[in-house]
Amino acid sequence: MKRYVYINDDNLAQDLYCDNRISNRKYTIWNFLPKNLWEQFSRFMNQYFLLIACLQLWSLITPVNPASTWGPLIFIFAVSAIKEAWDDYNRYLSDKKANEKEVWIVRQGIRKLIQAQDVRVGNIVWLRENDEVPCDLVLLGTADPQGICYVETAALDGETDLKTRVIPSACMGIDIELLHKIKGVIECPGPDKDIRRLDANMRLFPPFLDNDMFPLTIKNTLLQSCYLRNTEWACGVAVYTGNETKLGMCRGVPEPKLTAVDAMIDKLTGAIFVFQIVVVIVLGIAGNVWKDTEARKLWYVRYPKQGPWYELLIIPLRFELLCSIMIPISIKVSLDLVKGLYAKFIDWDDHMVDLETKTRSNAANTAISEDLGQVEYILTDKTGTLTENKMIFKRCCISGRFYGNENGDALTDTELLNAVSSGSADVIRFLKVMAICNTVIPVRSKSGAISYKAQSQDEEALVRAAARLHMVLANKNGNILEINLNASLLQYEVLDILEFTSERKRMSVVVKDCQSGKIFLLSKGADEAILPHSHAGQEIRTYAETVEQYAQLGLRTLCLAWRELDDDEYQEWALMFKDANSTLIDREWRVAEACQRLEHDLEILGVAAIEDRLQDGVPETIATLRKAGINFWMLTGDKQNTAIQIALSCNFVSPEPKGQLLMVDGKTEDEVCRSLERVLLTMRITNTEPKDVAFVVDGWALEIALKHYRKAFTELAILSRTAICCRVTPSQKAQLVELLKTCDYRTLAIGDGGNDVRMIQQADIGVGISGREGLQAARAADYSIGKFRFLKRLILVHGRYSYNRTAFLSQYSFYKSLLICFIQIFFSFISGVSGTSLFNSVSLMAYNVFYTSVPVLVSVLDKDLSERTVMQHPQILFYCQAGRLLNPSTFAGWFGRSLFHAIVVFAITIHSYALEKSEMEEVSMVALSGCIWLQAFVVALETNSFTVLQHLAIWGNLVGFYAINWIVSAIPSSGMYTIMFRLCKQPLYWITMILIVAAGMGPVLALKYFRYTYRSSKINILQQAERLGGPILSLGNIESQTRTLEKDLSPLSISLPKNRNSSVYEPLLTESPNSTRRSLGAGAPFDFFQSQSRLSTNYSRNCKDN
Repeated sequence: MKRYVYINDDNLAQDLYCDNRISNRKYTIWNFLPKNLWEQFSRFMNQYFLLIACLQLWSLITPVNPASTWGPLIFIFAVSAIKEAWDDYNRYLSDKKANEKEVWIVRQGIRKLIQAQDVRVGNIVWLRENDEVPCDLVLLGTADPQGICYVETAALDGETDLKTRVIPSACMGIDIELLHKIKGVIECPGPDKDIRRLDANMRLFPPFLDNDMFPLTIKNTLLQSCYLRNTEWACGVAVYTGNETKLGMCRGVPEPKLTAVDAMIDKLTGAIFVFQIVVVIVLGIAGNVWKDTEARKLWYVRYPKQGPWYELLIIPLRFELLCSIMIPISIKVSLDLVKGLYAKFIDWDDHMVDLETKTRSNAANTAISEDLGQVEYILTDKTGTLTENKMIFKRCCISGRFYGNENGDALTDTELLNAVSSGSADVIRFLKVMAICNTVIPVRSKSGAISYKAQSQDEEALVRAAARLHMVLANKNGNILEINLNASLLQYEVLDILEFTSERKRMSVVVKDCQSGKIFLLSKGADEAILPHSHAGQEIRTYAETVEQYAQLGLRTLCLAWRELDDDEYQEWALMFKDANSTLIDREWRVAEACQRLEHDLEILGVAAIEDRLQDGVPETIATLRKAGINFWMLTGDKQNTAIQIALSCNFVSPEPKGQLLMVDGKTEDEVCRSLERVLLTMRITNTEPKDVAFVVDGWALEIALKHYRKAFTELAILSRTAICCRVTPSQKAQLVELLKTCDYRTLAIGDGGNDVRMIQQADIGVGISGREGLQAARAADYSIGKFRFLKRLILVHGRYSYNRTAFLSQYSFYKSLLICFIQIFFSFISGVSGTSLFNSVSLMAYNVFYTSVPVLVSVLDKDLSERTVMQHPQILFYCQAGRLLNPSTFAGWFGRSLFHAIVVFAITIHSYALEKSEMEEVSMVALSGCIWLQAFVVALETNSFTVLQHLAIWGNLVGFYAINWIVSAIPSSGMYTIMFRLCKQPLYWITMILIVAAGMGPVLALKYFRYTYRSSKINILQQAERLGGPILSLGNIESQTRTLEKDLSPLSISLPKNRNSSVYEPLLTESPNSTRRSLGAGAPFDFFQSQSRLSTNYSRNCKDN
């Protein structure tokens, strides 16, 4: 929807659009309570607990005081609400600070100082140097005579280099006094979040101009939150305000990501709910039968002979309330709390600080840390992610002559330096294109030294190299460029800029030589975007071979070209270009078409080669993570050979003969089909060999494969551990991530630039590198790190620990709830199956909230292995990837443990106290004490590394249990008056506790000892080595278990059924040894993997096992 902005006309703009008040708040004072409650009750578990709490208000069916459920429910809801309120209050303070900033505007020809929130669309805003831009403005004037100003956009896109903005041509030459009175209208699209694009038009009213239309682009705007730099003043008209600015439209809460652990917990919760319903139905029927057959015969029960119509529902509903604690009410709050701590551990990790930039790692998403430990595929960008993105001009080929091949540095090549000093025409033209065809800003210091501000590292490298070769970009004054060549001054007027896009893959400028008056088109770009547009008759084979040669060396290449334009040709084209820039519909396409009309018949001048070095530690990081069973895909826009060389140098793939690269190429559907078929056939054969196989595909073939042969390409993705995807666009990167996710793999995408944002947001885990391309990727990511090498620690240490701890905490939460519930069920068998509760309301309420929560929360400090051991033996990450510690089998073990411990507690308690004519409260307290003692020892047994804090939490919690109950026992109205005092004086009570602990923990300890001694896992071996202080030279192989995927034998028609059968869990152990794992593709040449032969009629994906 279009909007019309009337410049400097308050009446027309007053009520059409929103004001400039920024609001990131989620709530208001009035809607906080209902909105927050609505959000909390939108979750199934909270609805379930609310239903249970409401049923407990029915006195006829509730077995306990309703406070036993309402208390924990209100407490947990209050904690969540307070957290939300605190976060929202901080957002309110941030908004208030921004809204109350003072801003100069023009009203009725007079400058006034107002608050930023009072700026309206159409107001003229006046900025001074270093002011923050309060809303989206279209520039009208600047202090610079040429209409240029400089802005810092770090707050918007993270890029620290200054960018130039220019006033529209319609406003050129307007006096500063007349700017207060300017009138006109701007036609622009509705608000959007594209910070790199604006398609609008401007008309100024007489006497300024006679209603002529002028195009506006993003170059004519100042966006909200940018800062005016190196410019005395600038003014502009507000076109988007408040939350309708481009930055405001980018704000918002991202879609929550569901981790594999959360998905498994949801499934287990559903299974427990079904089990609970079955138990309720069975006990309800049994209770009604006993009531009708036995209870009515007992005079003291006093059942009426005739009950209400709903009498049959009373006992089942009582058991429903009694069994409701099977699903722990505190599990969500506990998990949210510990996940927040996991994120803080990443923020606080001093081993993940980039010392060069002082950048710390940051966890923006606090909910998915455990997914880091289950990553199976890493999809990575190349430039700036694997490399430093510090471009250095190394070699060049000019008119068929090579420079820099001898010493590896063209800047010190004597032959090139002599050619420059002698004024070689070919070399001079080549250097002029390097110096002029760019968006670099030269900045002269007070001492006279020139530095360069560039948005592209490639452009900066070319301009610096040209300067060292005496072609110095000295000044940009509006559209006039000043070039110093061997002490002589050259001036060029920039007429038009044909900007670089990922589709065109080239940039051009049209310049006019101020001395000769000749007009030239200067172009630079990728070889496939420049060489095909050369003029007829020019031999380009040499340049194509040069590009391949440089790519073999891992260098980035750019082809440079130019041609002279006739005045008539340029004038005709300029009108077309202006019309294309003026349209609001399909402007980008029409501009690209206009550019195509000019960029032809080029004279190829040569090829520039730029080196981008690998970051420190990249090969070691990739090698380590590959040992951990993680597959790597490189997604880059670079040339194929350049990407392959980088892949070889950073251990992506092994060189021949150990490794093998398979090419998927083609320009047509048939060519891609044959290529895919050939590569798939080779891949199936080589799957039986210990060979490192990778496939290489370019963007064109990838587009065809994803569109027409998606199933075949999916099979290829599954079979290959490594892929190198070249010349891919940002959208193709996101498609590849989505492809792997549909195969049910956990994906991690890592990049450093704005073109990686879609890929990062699409992946299960997004990691951004705070690099030289800005912070766009880091801001869009779940985690940001300073260097690629920190990824190893992020996954192996933080990811693995987070998964292990979450797996234990979630299953323990179910265990303690099931334990108390099973005791209640057993008690019903000796209480007439009536649904009577053994425990009183206070005990039940305190059980989940106080007695059992503190010890398990300190499990966030537990480490089964030291960080050093984990980093030395990355293969053990397999236990996390395979879901060894949290799956239906492991849960069955915890379920069995809770049932066994409930039998022990109930049997010993009843036999010790039921025959002693004890009070019901005494039996209840003895059973509760047994549960608390058992759980203290369970937590102690499952803890691998004790700290003082963990000892205090486990044993201090036990002391706290007695302290709380002594206090409650001293209150006459508590219903437990003197109970704990009497029990603690009885030797029988302490003997009972010892029996419960011995009977409950004895078999668990025996089974654990047997497993640790005779069936030890690789982790157990490492734990033993750590305790003994000896090294582990080899852990041996993990025996592989194949998972077969039947496939159609017809070419390129592959079905991928999922088969995730897991063997039965061996109960009471810390991990399940038989959980299957999806494949790592071809047989991997690592100690931990063994490949098995495959039948010719199917292919298998290796599954590691213990």
